[in-house]
Amino acid sequence: MRVAGKGLVDRARPVSFSFDGVRYGGFAGDTVASALLANGVKLMGRSFKYHRPRGVLTAGSEEPNALITTGKGAAQEPNVRATVQEVYDGLVTRSQNAWPSLGFDVMEVNDLAAPFLGAGFYYKTFMWPKRFWEAVYEPVIRKAAGLGALSGKTNEDCYERAYAFCDLLVIGAGTAGLMAALTAARGGLDVILADEDSLMGGRLNAETGAVGHQSGAAWAAEVVAELEGMENVRLMARTTVTGAYDGGMFGALERVNQHNSRRGGGAPLECFWRIAAKRSILCAGAIERPIAFQNNDRPGIMTAGAVRAYLNRWGVSPGRRVAVFGNNDDAHRTARDLAAAGVHVAALIDSRTDVGVADFDGRVFKGAQVCNAGGRNALESVTIRTAGGEEALQVDCLAVSGGWNPTVHLTCHMGGRPAWREDIQAFVPSDGSIPDMDVAGACNGVFSTHGCLSDGVEKGNAALKALGKKAVEVEVPRAEDAPYAHAPLWAVAGKGRAWLDFQNDVSVKDVKQAAVENFRSVEHMKRYTMQGMATDQGKNSNVAALAILADATGRGIPETGTTTFRPPYTPVSIAAMGAGAQGHGFAPERWTTSHRRSVEMGAPMIEAGLWYRPSYFPKAGESTWRQSCDREVGYVRRAVGVCDVSTLGKIDIQGPDAGKLLDFVYTNTFSTLKVGRVRYGLMLREDGFVMDDGTCARLGERHFVMTTTTAAAGNVMKHLEFVTQCLHPEWEVAFTSVTEQWAQFAVAGPKARELLNGLLDAEIDGESWPVMACGPVKIGGVEGRLFRISFSGEHAYEVAVPSRFGASLFDVLLKLAEEMGGGPYGMEALNVLRIEKGFITHAEIEGRATAFDIGMARMVSDKKDCIGKTMAARPGLVDEKRPQLVGLKPLDPAGKMTAGAHLFDREAEAVRVNYRGHVSSVGFSPDMGRMIGLGFLARGPERHGEIVRLVDHLRGVETEVEVCSPVFLDPEGERVRG
Repeated sequence: MRVAGKGLVDRARPVSFSFDGVRYGGFAGDTVASALLANGVKLMGRSFKYHRPRGVLTAGSEEPNALITTGKGAAQEPNVRATVQEVYDGLVTRSQNAWPSLGFDVMEVNDLAAPFLGAGFYYKTFMWPKRFWEAVYEPVIRKAAGLGALSGKTNEDCYERAYAFCDLLVIGAGTAGLMAALTAARGGLDVILADEDSLMGGRLNAETGAVGHQSGAAWAAEVVAELEGMENVRLMARTTVTGAYDGGMFGALERVNQHNSRRGGGAPLECFWRIAAKRSILCAGAIERPIAFQNNDRPGIMTAGAVRAYLNRWGVSPGRRVAVFGNNDDAHRTARDLAAAGVHVAALIDSRTDVGVADFDGRVFKGAQVCNAGGRNALESVTIRTAGGEEALQVDCLAVSGGWNPTVHLTCHMGGRPAWREDIQAFVPSDGSIPDMDVAGACNGVFSTHGCLSDGVEKGNAALKALGKKAVEVEVPRAEDAPYAHAPLWAVAGKGRAWLDFQNDVSVKDVKQAAVENFRSVEHMKRYTMQGMATDQGKNSNVAALAILADATGRGIPETGTTTFRPPYTPVSIAAMGAGAQGHGFAPERWTTSHRRSVEMGAPMIEAGLWYRPSYFPKAGESTWRQSCDREVGYVRRAVGVCDVSTLGKIDIQGPDAGKLLDFVYTNTFSTLKVGRVRYGLMLREDGFVMDDGTCARLGERHFVMTTTTAAAGNVMKHLEFVTQCLHPEWEVAFTSVTEQWAQFAVAGPKARELLNGLLDAEIDGESWPVMACGPVKIGGVEGRLFRISFSGEHAYEVAVPSRFGASLFDVLLKLAEEMGGGPYGMEALNVLRIEKGFITHAEIEGRATAFDIGMARMVSDKKDCIGKTMAARPGLVDEKRPQLVGLKPLDPAGKMTAGAHLFDREAEAVRVNYRGHVSSVGFSPDMGRMIGLGFLARGPERHGEIVRLVDHLRGVETEVEVCSPVFLDPEGERVRG
């Protein structure tokens, strides 16, 4: 099916690839679609719902039908558009969504059941009988769902992410894009020109028209060469701009290595770019729309522009006997190009009656329509309806053109809605949809080559002026400038199914049925029928579907509106967006300065918020984590332990009204706190429940440092922003998160002061550094901070230094601690230590607890107002019957306790109505020789000494426990005072 003398592929470089196990040949520059068409392969896929045979429809990223799976094993990638994937030696591809083969698909039986599977059938069918959902319906649906499949193996490919910055981002390297980039670059702007194709030039590479005194493709190559030689221009081929975001930021996916046979070796497969641009010009072109008629989905029926593209760019005729059907002059261009290349054009069918046909000697049907297509796995014939009746025509390819839709998608990514233009019967971008973005060319409804060239120059100069540069004179070469002549035709009337959304098998009848069932909103119709919900996002079918819906509801197309276009414009692999996190979770990972040292010591790392903290530090001879944990608890209770607490949120607050802010967000008073002192504080939400707790240190008259829990740091920061921006914008106060700026370590235990005196430049004592003192210190000449606070109940301090010194300070602290019979302790030991002292964390203040519940009602000052104070005083939140904080210990020292277990009266049955509370935290206390825990029990403070039952139905645990004070160790606080 190759056409001699046609195409831009390199016929001197043949390549070999496979499709469904069969070897095929192609040339460098071919796509899988063009190479298969060249080999006479038309059947390339199956539709999602009815598994109808489908062939290639388009020649670009909007392709809905020809979805294939590339690679094998771990490199297997599903749902790749055959129209985009370039061929290379050794490429392995196969069809998908078919079993046992593409030619004979058992699931094609769905097509026979089509009368029972119309739009919305799943909403009606799967509701009854109710018990069938889990047993029958859901398993069957899950097995049938999807198109392609992943291999299930670990992806071994490499991906990258990168940032780029420019004055001007030009999106699309077609006629308008090349001229816009050339104009702006000659004017001195830093320009990025991004295009999703491997060959820049857009439709110029698919047409025979001249630009100036040369072909369009040659002119495009000449301009690309000039741009390539300019230092202020970056050309990014194979790069799809997938989304537009705030602040001039764009997402873009570059296919770096998907066109090469040698993958790996450190080269990324894809790179996801964040492009920051001062201005942008969208030159995304337009997408040709099909016309719906009976059986218009047969393999061999394609858009007319795609047929021209395969002929002129890839040198392939999609058929030996081709018919062309359209409602516009652009269809005539396809007929002329095919005839000029020696391809037999059986007929040119134009739905318009008053149309002239020039430079075409073949058979012409005016005022006619194609109303049906014959064949199954390939097109065999079409039926033409004229005023005189119907006539069958034997063809193996039909080129269809229903007009062109500007590619408006990116302009809608920030909430903008396109505007309807009656003259072209299509939507165009609205002005100002994306800040600092201009739209040029076919994407702006300009459908002539000369018009696109001129529009590109105009928008390029507009960018120059907007960025303070002078406009430049750029010669616009002569090119085709014919007006866009067409007559709307969305669907041909008939009895059979006329298809709109080829991938999801949505027909004209389905859209009309949605309107009948009152799904008149375009968004409701979309979800009821699945129109436009495919991987192509309805690029080929949306406007025609809107027209059908408008007609069915008696509205105009502008009133009907469009669906919401969201990023990404084309599918983006999660691996590319999360590049650098291969083998990790999708959430970011935050490491402390001591992370590497902790890992070297064999500490298992656990997540705390987004941070990773050591669970425990095992030593030789220890076979369980409990042995390590008990040893580390012993360090703190009898010698000295070191723990990295850098993950705690640290917010630096400064200004004349800093004290007012703290008084308002904390339940207790901070404006009276003396300089050089620290105070514990409790923070409530507006509904009166506890948000967070922590300490706040006063380093100067107008300078405080607030400490939050690790998990709540972000929420507290948002809370402060809300207060200062919405409630008290008049306050003079500034704050910023300094969590990452300071590495902070707890030094706890009887020998804590001795260790610090071996470290600090100036020694400290109990008189100059009492409990809850803070101030500046020096460590080897490095300015740091010291806080005498304790989360273990022992004599303890927290020492902070700038983060760049964190790793070395941790090593020094460990060395000194080990010399004194101590060492590091992790999260498990930290949990035991704080439970022994009755200190709370977010296990207790998990969103349902009030200050009353945790025994801190007296911390809500009656001398001032604070956020949540009024709501916290509601009768229901201070009811003595509420579960309140208590300590729990098993009667049997060997008794088990689990966090999350429920509490019941001793003789009561363990059922919901007898629920009295729950266990929030548990741990084994080496000093007490048993497990202990904290929990919430109805009338808890009144029930110290009572016996209740702990029941965990999930883990099969039932234990009798004694209710006691939440402070198990040193209730007088002698240890913390040293």
